[in-house]
Amino acid sequence: MTAATFEEDVMASALRAESRTADTRRITFYVALAVFAQESTWNFYDNRVPELLRDHVASAAVIGLIMGMDNLLGIFIQPYMGNRSDNTRTSWGRRIPYLAVMMPVGAALFLLIPHMSSLGWLIVVILLYALVMNSFKPISESLMPDFIEPAGRSRANAVVKIASALTTIVAALVSLLLVDDYPKLAFAVPSAIMLVAVAVLVWRVRDSRSRAYQAALAEDRASAATESPDVKVKVTIRTILRDLVFDRDRSRLLVIIAVFVFGGAWFAFRSLMTPYGVQVLGLSDGEAGGLTLPSGIAYILAAFPAALLAERFGRLRTMAAGIAVFATGAIIGAVVQTPTVTIVALCLAAVGAAGFMINAVVVLWNLAPSSRVLGTYTGLYTVGWAGGGFVGPAVVGLAVDVTGWHLLLLHIALLAAVAIALVVWVYRLRRASGTRESAE
Repeated sequence: MTAATFEEDVMASALRAESRTADTRRITFYVALAVFAQESTWNFYDNRVPELLRDHVASAAVIGLIMGMDNLLGIFIQPYMGNRSDNTRTSWGRRIPYLAVMMPVGAALFLLIPHMSSLGWLIVVILLYALVMNSFKPISESLMPDFIEPAGRSRANAVVKIASALTTIVAALVSLLLVDDYPKLAFAVPSAIMLVAVAVLVWRVRDSRSRAYQAALAEDRASAATESPDVKVKVTIRTILRDLVFDRDRSRLLVIIAVFVFGGAWFAFRSLMTPYGVQVLGLSDGEAGGLTLPSGIAYILAAFPAALLAERFGRLRTMAAGIAVFATGAIIGAVVQTPTVTIVALCLAAVGAAGFMINAVVVLWNLAPSSRVLGTYTGLYTVGWAGGGFVGPAVVGLAVDVTGWHLLLLHIALLAAVAIALVVWVYRLRRASGTRESAE
């Protein structure tokens, strides 16, 4: 090889690397935009819909039940829709066609919510909104692993999580600036954000060009060419679940269980902190409600460093260390029960939580057996996370009923310890199988 040829090869390699980096940044922006749009409506929904229901229903339990229905729907719908999109083949790809239809429908339903004058119609529109939004949530989030190779997924997911976290600020600003004077018009702002986002996605993204979609097509062709009756082009949820449960390597199943357990700890941490502040710290309702605000900022600041640490030390190790930091924060808060120390402890816990939350779904994507099932695995992650959110606060609340509010943070730390054990178990299984942990 001549020196000139060598230089040309080096330059060509550099150009290809630069092109991949630009593509990664581009698709990360589009996925973050989609998630930002959908979470903007969800956060404003959580802020305003309970008040709309209170105009018709006096019972807090009934309002809580209605507000919790979206999580319950998500457990069943998201894996199904993720799998359905996995098996879709069009000239636009397998994700964009669903987003092109469902995001405008979701925006329209969200816009209708404040105009429902009767409880019956309000509940109908709320359920339809939750149904549509849960249907495309795993589809939009699966665009990222479709385009981005495993090594870069933690960084990209950190950006997406930051975009999601920022929607709490958007919801607060819309509430502050519009709700009192224009309560119905306020719903138009998140709807407009979602319409702009889907227009940009449909205009700029064709997931038929993604690496994972092309790999899925190649697998389809290989499956169609085989004579084995056990190999099918369409991969069903039942097949995926059977493989997940009966696989001798329990890594994927254990990751989902770890997500369930830590999700329970996280949602208990977030949802029970206000009564803890009132009962234990002697704060007013408003003061107790503000305890978690600094920790939300701490989470945003920690998200991207959590991705960098995962690339340096491995995702599973970063997840386990993150849960350990989370548990340490909870223990500090339990030992020194003052408002200032509690805020510091919550910030420390949020920083640790970022180590787990940024990387857990990436580990599950990277453990998926095929590019054909990435959407389904996104849905299965949601089953673990939403299931933990549904069960965790109830279990921790039951423990508090038995022992008292002053031990709340210790109960949460115990759940976190179980999650650490599960992640360490997965790490040891991957090491025993000879798999390089940093790739997961």
